[in-house]
Amino acid sequence: MSAAFEEIVLDWRDGVACITLNRPERLNAFTDVMQGELQAALDQIEARADLRGVVLTGAGRAFCAGQDLGQRKPLPDGQRRDLSLGLRQHYRPLVLRLRALAAPVLCLVNGVAAGAGASLVFACDVVVAAESARFVQAFARIGLMPDAGATYFWPRLAGSARAMGAALFGESVSARQAQDWGLIWECVPDAEFEAHAAALIARLAQGPTRAWAATKTALHASAANTLEAQFDLECALQRELGYTDDYLEGMQAFGDKRAPRFTGR
Repeated sequence: MSAAFEEIVLDWRDGVACITLNRPERLNAFTDVMQGELQAALDQIEARADLRGVVLTGAGRAFCAGQDLGQRKPLPDGQRRDLSLGLRQHYRPLVLRLRALAAPVLCLVNGVAAGAGASLVFACDVVVAAESARFVQAFARIGLMPDAGATYFWPRLAGSARAMGAALFGESVSARQAQDWGLIWECVPDAEFEAHAAALIARLAQGPTRAWAATKTALHASAANTLEAQFDLECALQRELGYTDDYLEGMQAFGDKRAPRFTGR
């Protein structure tokens, strides 16, 4: 089943929500319309009791070229534009909602991810990129700094030295480099990307959804927690998982020497 939008596509595959940014003629650059549709899609996704996972990708030859600068042109008569408004209204809630979703978010980077488009990539839980994909923080070229969460994600994933170099000089980071730096989970040859993506989507549909959600919660919290606080969180989450049907099925399948049939309950 597919929901009707203008600038994104939302498809459902066995409980997995697949969002495609769909402005290929503009390299899927963000507009206010697209941002509103992403929020509406997340409303639908969060309301689904059978949600198993979320996939985010782009149509055509790019993932996302970042903000459509046609909507951020200077105002007439030398007036200045408050660029924080778009960050607060659109990017902040989008990134925070992706991080808070009670299901893993898989990003399939099929081409260039630039500016805020790259920030969106790194807000996801697992990132798989085609070998021809690249990541660019080009804000300095127009006199700006990285935003939409970039200054949070890049140093934590790649280290401060690499994050600073990429931000200051705006040079392209290849998918292979991104994998080596720890920015993404894996880089896949272009010829294998589509089949590999389909296999990962199938795994999301069949996985232990609540266990994955708890894992996501714990790993995202760990950077700000003390070891003691992290143990407390592990205890609370593992206690909840011990009462799930998926845990019972996992143990039964282990004893039977068969693949588990998880239901997400």
